Amino acid sequence: MTVRVRIAPSPTGNLHIGTARTAVFNWLFARNQGGKFILRIEDTDLERSRPEYTENIKSGLLWLGLNWDEGPFFQTQRLDLYRQGIQTLLDKGFAYRCYCTSTELEQMREEQKAKNQAPRYDNRHRHLTEAECQAFEEEGRKPVIRFIIDDEREIVWNDLVRGQVVWKGSDLGGDMVIARIPQQEGETFGQPLYNLAVVIDDLEMKITQVIRGEDHIANTAKQILLYEAFGGAVPEFAHTPLILNQEGRKLSKRDGVTSIDDFRKMGFLPEALANYMTLLGWTPPDSTREIFTLTEAAKEFSLERVNKAGAKFDWDKLDWINSQYLHQVPASQLVDLAFPYWQDVGYVVNLESDRPWLEKLATLIGPSLTRLTDAVQESRLLFGETVTYSEEAIAQLKQDGVKEIMPSILDSLANYDQLTEDGAKEIIKQVTKSFKVKKGLIMRSLRAGLMGELHGPDLVQSWLLLHQKGWDKLRLQDALSKI
Repeated sequence: MTVRVRIAPSPTGNLHIGTARTAVFNWLFARNQGGKFILRIEDTDLERSRPEYTENIKSGLLWLGLNWDEGPFFQTQRLDLYRQGIQTLLDKGFAYRCYCTSTELEQMREEQKAKNQAPRYDNRHRHLTEAECQAFEEEGRKPVIRFIIDDEREIVWNDLVRGQVVWKGSDLGGDMVIARIPQQEGETFGQPLYNLAVVIDDLEMKITQVIRGEDHIANTAKQILLYEAFGGAVPEFAHTPLILNQEGRKLSKRDGVTSIDDFRKMGFLPEALANYMTLLGWTPPDSTREIFTLTEAAKEFSLERVNKAGAKFDWDKLDWINSQYLHQVPASQLVDLAFPYWQDVGYVVNLESDRPWLEKLATLIGPSLTRLTDAVQESRLLFGETVTYSEEAIAQLKQDGVKEIMPSILDSLANYDQLTEDGAKEIIKQVTKSFKVKKGLIMRSLRAGLMGELHGPDLVQSWLLLHQKGWDKLRLQDALSKI
């Protein structure tokens, strides 16, 4: 039997970190088992679904490296299939039309609340006669379709993560609505609802394992009853732990960044984020290993090693993993990755004509990067003809002797059309010797004049970059005016 798993996001928002982590686990399982990974878009929520969210989901999965084998399939294009399924359940006596009004349902809930009972439908229309149905129709009532749930039934399955799970039918809230009230004249059934559509899709797509978050466990109990009612094979289930914030609550928008698009904008690499999400709830056989590609993880992935406990999101761990990947990125590729961030803050640079210079810049700052956004801060002192001087830099420039040293450095630069590392070191050596001062004074003063600060990337390499643009002389001349 070929393993067939699916990720089935709803396009009511951008791709969420929780959905993406579920997609990672499905992808890893499919690749480990030599199976198929299917993308299904559950877009039956017509009011909230948006095509731009669908595109965001697709692009986010591909950005992470989660290519799908089949799909995307759209539920809104499969409505006839769901309507056939509803009719099948009605014909078999597994479902019925319920004509309860919203007022009646609200009164029912209030009565239950007054008795300290859990809210549930009391199945009052389960056994309506044809005459009673006709009378309701004549009143102008339109029915929902409810699926019969036996309160005495015990639903049991062997969860691939949690072991045996048992649910009582009496805990599922009464007979379940599987189709809304018809909205159009002549419409037999209203819009099919989640639990029904999911089951019909899984059966039709021959899904063998359903891997999803633990918040779906109650849905699983209901869906098993639907699989059985249709006479289809019930897939295996694996309910993965939720992603939690540092307080142990489910990660949500209140915690700030939650969409994959946000992580991309924050400067995380897709390989690093996918690597980190793999560790959010799964422990590799070598628990000391933390850096691996999706392909490497797939070779070792198993649902038996997925944890039951919630996975706390750790920004420090994600940053560390991202830095490990960034430090391996070649300079030419790092330029392409960092360029949009330089552009966003207005650094004036041309990707094509300035590429050799940018690659040297990337080589200089690369080892200091944790996120791509750090490229802005790490390189800010290396863009432009002038620089803003810190108070510390001004104080350094006003030290005794610096006023005489700066012109000497500028005079020495006139002898170099193309400044090299050896040439820069020779200038420092000669000025130190000529003025009989300590090398540290020259280095600090040179950094203050060139960079406007006393701390930053390697001084000589920074000087070479500035010299290639002709900015070193301009900055040193400006520094002289501050003395």
